[in-house]
Amino acid sequence: MGHGGNVIAELTTDHREVDELFAEIEVQPVGDARRRELVDHLTIELVRHSVAEEMYLYPAVRDRVAGGGDLADNEIAEHATVERHLKELEGLSAGDSQFDHLVAKLKLEVAAHVREEEGTLFPLLARSCTPEELDELGDKVRAAKKTGPTRPHPSAPDTPPGNKLLGPGIGLVDRSRDLLTGRGRD
Repeated sequence: MGHGGNVIAELTTDHREVDELFAEIEVQPVGDARRRELVDHLTIELVRHSVAEEMYLYPAVRDRVAGGGDLADNEIAEHATVERHLKELEGLSAGDSQFDHLVAKLKLEVAAHVREEEGTLFPLLARSCTPEELDELGDKVRAAKKTGPTRPHPSAPDTPPGNKLLGPGIGLVDRSRDLLTGRGRD
C-alpha cells in the first residue's frame, strides 16, 4: 500500500486491495496454510491503513466536516472492533475451528466500514477540503503506513497525540518481529 494521489484515492485503493485479499483467502482450501499467510498479509495492511486513518484522516474530519467528531468517533469504534477480531485471529492456525468464522465476520465488518467511508465520509471530506489539503493528507497517510504497526494492538491509543507518539515505536517493534519470523513475506 502506498499508491500516490490524494487521501481519498489512496484509501480507496487500499480498500480495493483488501477486497482482493479477502477474495484470495476465500479461494484457498479450508485449513490450508496459505490462508494463514494471507490473513497475516491482510492484518498487516488493515492495521497500517487503520493507524494512518486514525492519525490523519479522522482528525481532519473532526476539524473540517460539520458533525465530523461523531463521524470520526464512529469510524474509530469500528476500527476497534476490527482490531479485536484481528487480535483473535493472530493466534489461530488456518485449521482452527474458529479461523474461518472470524475471517467471515471480519470481512462483513470491513465491508460495512468501507461502505460508510466511501459513501459518506469521503464525499463530505472532499467538499470540505481543498485539493491541496487532500493531497497533503494523502502524503501524511502514506508516510504513516510506512512506519506504523503491522500487528493489532487493541489497547494502544487510537487518537492524537498518543497514537502519533507511540505508533512509530510500536511499528518498529512489529516490523522487527515480522522480519525475524518471516511474517508478511510473499
